[in-house]
Amino acid sequence: MDDATDLSDSQNLLTERLLLRPLDPGRARRLISGTPGAGERWGPGYPDDGDRAGAERYLRVLAAHGDPLPFGAYEIRRRADGLTIGGAGFHGPADGRGRVTIGYGLVPFVRGRGYAAEALRALLEHARGHGATAVDGDTDRENLASQRVMAAAGMRLVGEDERLRYYAVSWAPDAESS
Repeated sequence: MDDATDLSDSQNLLTERLLLRPLDPGRARRLISGTPGAGERWGPGYPDDGDRAGAERYLRVLAAHGDPLPFGAYEIRRRADGLTIGGAGFHGPADGRGRVTIGYGLVPFVRGRGYAAEALRALLEHARGHGATAVDGDTDRENLASQRVMAAAGMRLVGEDERLRYYAVSWAPDAESS
């Protein structure tokens, strides 16, 4: 990984331990095919079905609406070694009320270390900073780890059905990022 390039790219999101790098069409196609590009380092188990589904969603949004940034899809990389350990991002542009939907996932060998909550907090700050009024997410009722991640990132449980639990966080439309 070329840290100088990756860390200085203004579209990247940086946290203490992570770099969230926006997908581009080439990387999305490589994720779908399961073939890393030159210099890309993928952790064991990456990409999984969720990562491939996210890459496919990104390409559909790109075709229908153009570049989805600032509400696109991101690869999650550890800053310490450049290893890609998962994906996170928005399911598409904000709706007419300023709401976006978010998803995330990590490869199994890094789960339980706080990376998912760290990445999700960065995406929530990013959404708020780009004018989103709310972020929605959901998880299977049995997925207690994902429920803990959303709660740790500041989202609250807003509903549930027989299959899913729904989480959200919202801000006043003119609220500034803290």
